[in-house]
Amino acid sequence: MSLDESMIHDIVQKVMANMQIAGSVEGMHGVFQDMNDAIKASIEAQKVVRNLTLDQREKIISAIRRKTHENAEIIANMGVNETGMGNVGDKILKHHLTADKTPGTEDLSTIAWSGDRGLTLVEMGPFGVIGAITPATNPSETVICNSIGMIAGGNTVVFNPHPNAKKTTIFTINMINEASLEAGGPDNIAVTVEVPTMDTSAIMMKHPAIPLLVATGGPGVVTAVLSSGKRAIGAGAGNPPALVDDTADVRKAAQDIVNGCTFDNNLPCIAEKEIVAMDSIADELMHYMIQENGCYLANKEVQDKLTATVITPKGALNRKCVGRSARALLSMVGVEVGPEIRCIVFEGPKEHPLIATELMMPILGMVRVKTFEEGVETAVWLEHGNRHSAHIHSKNVDNITTYAKAIDTAILVKNGPSYAALGFGGEGYCTFTIASRTGEGLTSAQTFTKRRRCTMSDSLCIR
Repeated sequence: MSLDESMIHDIVQKVMANMQIAGSVEGMHGVFQDMNDAIKASIEAQKVVRNLTLDQREKIISAIRRKTHENAEIIANMGVNETGMGNVGDKILKHHLTADKTPGTEDLSTIAWSGDRGLTLVEMGPFGVIGAITPATNPSETVICNSIGMIAGGNTVVFNPHPNAKKTTIFTINMINEASLEAGGPDNIAVTVEVPTMDTSAIMMKHPAIPLLVATGGPGVVTAVLSSGKRAIGAGAGNPPALVDDTADVRKAAQDIVNGCTFDNNLPCIAEKEIVAMDSIADELMHYMIQENGCYLANKEVQDKLTATVITPKGALNRKCVGRSARALLSMVGVEVGPEIRCIVFEGPKEHPLIATELMMPILGMVRVKTFEEGVETAVWLEHGNRHSAHIHSKNVDNITTYAKAIDTAILVKNGPSYAALGFGGEGYCTFTIASRTGEGLTSAQTFTKRRRCTMSDSLCIR
């Protein structure tokens, strides 16, 4: 049964209040004052986890899924209260999705060859203790998703979360360890520190007992782990374009694009960040977005004010604007609109700063092109070589194929909203660590394992 809003608010306020003072998280599972102590605890827990059977690991994962469902509303509220980003309703959906569709031990498969000369197996074994850096945009979702996959592979994990989401992360890590203990597993299968900093991150990355690093965040943090000298998985930024050609169902494309762009106020890295539309359908597309999908058409004056507000003079994003609603962003520039407004749209050149920059806000600039070939070229330019995510709306299979080869991203969504790629209204599993830069793509349990070949020569073949 879902808790009512007043009860959730009271619970969140109590939890946040209890975590205000340094040391007040004492007694919470998996939370330490010193990063070295956290790593030491994770090492001891991993000695237990690596010897658990797959069934035992799956019992822990099942408990994590259950507790995520039970706490989805509380964690969603905590995330919005702490970071000021996103919206509670969509975050609740994201937590249920993470609990339901993040792969567990079923993702681990064995390859076997049997013949006259014996039997050879390739199995997936744990790295050991994994170090993970998580973002403020999807803090609890990333921690839950990473924990399920890493524990399934026999690992434990040390998190260094974004400082702006530390309370939400601490609550989530405590929940994960409570789930493990309830399922008969060890404590400290996921750990973190009370006050995450650049220094605690450096300790984690340099620690000799941590062989694998996983970073989910912006280009800076990904570059840091890739420069560590260790095996690293980097899930970095994207600027996903949505290309609409002249064969598309334009009305549906408008709905899908706006739904994907506005989901959790555009925080998911896979979300539509700009539109490339062929001239013959561009006006129709804009009409449907404005008239049927709650979009506000920004004129030149509003565009300029938004640019000056959401992007700093140095070209960085104004963090106070990231993950805010369209209504809040417009209010910042003196435009008051009703709650029906979900997204801000306008038309401009591809070089427009609100189009060329990954904003993580419900702002959609549209670039008009004359031909499909120009559209592909423009979309590739806008994606900036991140190879992360892209979208297309088309009924022409040849066009879809051409675009897929040219854009070369880890995710390509065809004729649907971006979140379909995460199994929300689409097939496939969910993840919040999409490693486009290092090539793993959508990570899962098998991503966090080592391949091991075991050969029995001239035996165990019974043919």
